[in-house]
Amino acid sequence: MITVMLSMAIFALVGAISPGPVNIIATSSGACFGFRRTVPHVIGATFAYTLIVLLVGFGLSQSLVQFPEITHFLKYLAGIYLLFMSFKIATAVPLNSTISAAVKQPPAFIDGVLSQGLNPKAWLVSMSGVSIFVSVQTQSTFYLLVFSAISFTVCFVGISTWAAMGHIIRDQLSTRTRQIRFNMMMGLLLSGTVISMFFGL
Repeated sequence: MITVMLSMAIFALVGAISPGPVNIIATSSGACFGFRRTVPHVIGATFAYTLIVLLVGFGLSQSLVQFPEITHFLKYLAGIYLLFMSFKIATAVPLNSTISAAVKQPPAFIDGVLSQGLNPKAWLVSMSGVSIFVSVQTQSTFYLLVFSAISFTVCFVGISTWAAMGHIIRDQLSTRTRQIRFNMMMGLLLSGTVISMFFGL
């Protein structure tokens, strides 16, 4: 049991810590707004991924296999949403400007939910994890709950790490010019994940 749990944790960590749209948004927010104000995004994305694992474990993966058009629709919807987010990041107003503070908001809980819930990578990783660690077990429900709990913990740690890295480099973004350049770079990186998603780069 301990060996299986350790394998689950390593599998989840590889998926959670690798670069992707959710982590790019977390880094950008951590750099612009600080770690504490990025936590709602982290929690939202973590909640969404755990829900995906549970849905896949309780049979949704069969529907996705039988109706591949659902996956295609999800991919296009994700592409549109992530391009919208990349535009918001790239054109974000520097924090030291005179624009109203209401405009300068970090990604909220719902943004984390949407960016993760519409992320095809999250669905593919969860389907792989459930196939490897849950479907082969006789007590599949128990192992699904264990895998979900581990996924929640590791996902939170993984995304938080990216947010913390963004927070660490805040001092390097003390000028308006640097903030603008950083925002544009992060927006382009997020756009790049969309291109990769569609063309398999």
